[in-house]
Amino acid sequence: MFDMMKRHEVQVLRRAGVAQEQVAKLTGVSVRAVRMIEAEEPVVAPDDGAERERRGIGRPSKAEPFRNLVAKVLAEDPELLTLEILRRARLDGYQGGKSALYAMVASLRPRPARPLVRFEGLPGEFCQHDFGHVDVRFIDGGRKRIHFFASRLKYSRWVEVTIVPDERVETLVRRLVDHFAALGGVPLLSVFDRPKTVVLHWKKDGTVTEWNSTFAAVMLDLGVGVEVCWPARGNQKGSVENLVGWVKGSFFKQRRFVDEVDLLAQLVAWHDEVNTKVVSRATGVTPAARMSEERARLRPLKVAPADLALRIPVSVGPTGYVLHNTHLYSMPPDAIGIPGTLFLFQERVKIAAGRFTAQHPRLFERNAKSTLPEHRLDAVAKVSGKRGKRYLMREHLLEVGGSAHDYLTEITHRRPGAWIGEVEQLHALLQQHGADAIRAALGRAVAGQTFGAEYVRHYLHQPVPASRQEVLPL
Repeated sequence: MFDMMKRHEVQVLRRAGVAQEQVAKLTGVSVRAVRMIEAEEPVVAPDDGAERERRGIGRPSKAEPFRNLVAKVLAEDPELLTLEILRRARLDGYQGGKSALYAMVASLRPRPARPLVRFEGLPGEFCQHDFGHVDVRFIDGGRKRIHFFASRLKYSRWVEVTIVPDERVETLVRRLVDHFAALGGVPLLSVFDRPKTVVLHWKKDGTVTEWNSTFAAVMLDLGVGVEVCWPARGNQKGSVENLVGWVKGSFFKQRRFVDEVDLLAQLVAWHDEVNTKVVSRATGVTPAARMSEERARLRPLKVAPADLALRIPVSVGPTGYVLHNTHLYSMPPDAIGIPGTLFLFQERVKIAAGRFTAQHPRLFERNAKSTLPEHRLDAVAKVSGKRGKRYLMREHLLEVGGSAHDYLTEITHRRPGAWIGEVEQLHALLQQHGADAIRAALGRAVAGQTFGAEYVRHYLHQPVPASRQEVLPL
């Protein structure tokens, strides 16, 4: 069986007067096949399947003689199950496989035509949101995959785009609130595709059966209605252009960037250009021309970006810490075993477990640990036995990091009979001055090979010499 382009080649050579034997050598087909192809109608389309079906080339389907029967049955009942049509065909003598008949039924069954509907928005009604990424090659030779989050109001076409580190749910909700703040308020409905950051499961008809709990909680706090659509169906998003594709085409593919810093600077200029100077094809005016009307219909933002907190269920562990994303945050010892909620802010963390609460600076370094001074004292007081208290104090000092491990190792071996007293004194200094100051003092002690609580106390009260201070660029 030869494809249509091979048949076309044979026909061209024969029309040019090349002998059949020579055509056979040039094309790799037999002389008999050349004669057959020459006698066929001229090839007019490269689609092998469609052209052969149209011209009857190839082995006929066993279902073909039953085409009229299938067409008649479907005319009488367009919704009749294919299995029932197969049963009737077999009663009428059909002996072929079900796949051939099923294919025929699919080609003959009438399909209702649905008009294409564009969900265009009224002022303050819809806002579309989506993640995107693009691989950028910088002029300085570097390459990087850039992730971005885009939002666009339907009525005015005003757009906000932010470069983001990833496409996780926290990034989505925080940038969403940032964009609402930049737009001047919140629309009635926000439209999304179906990433796992928004929807976890849905039925075949599109009905959502499980939302991402973190995303859903933030939407409830904001009072924003959510609509989801099938990916790649732009008409459901209330906008003619695909948002991510439009951002790529109008910004990333139209410009050249020296480096990432230059990209961010150009993004600021691009925002002003597309929102205030470029006329939208959909509306015939700039987004800024419609923005005043749109902004008047936006509702006030209920939660400022800095106050947005993600609620995460947690439990206080047996050591008195709450674990979240490899980070440990201390709680009072009496809260051990109590389930609670971690409120994750942009720069801080609040934990509530029963009647106990605690606030920490948010940790970002992997496996970092935050212990509040009052929790150290409570933990030491709760530990039974002098031995347990001593080792817990030493553990608190090790958590300081920096040179703490080297210092404690050295003092333990240099003063094997007195290290317990040293640890008690250092623990008191830690409670008094804080982790940062102790870390710096222990570093100076190790560097100067001066081991003893008296030296650490001295360094805590002496400023760092100017020659050893870090010089910051102006």
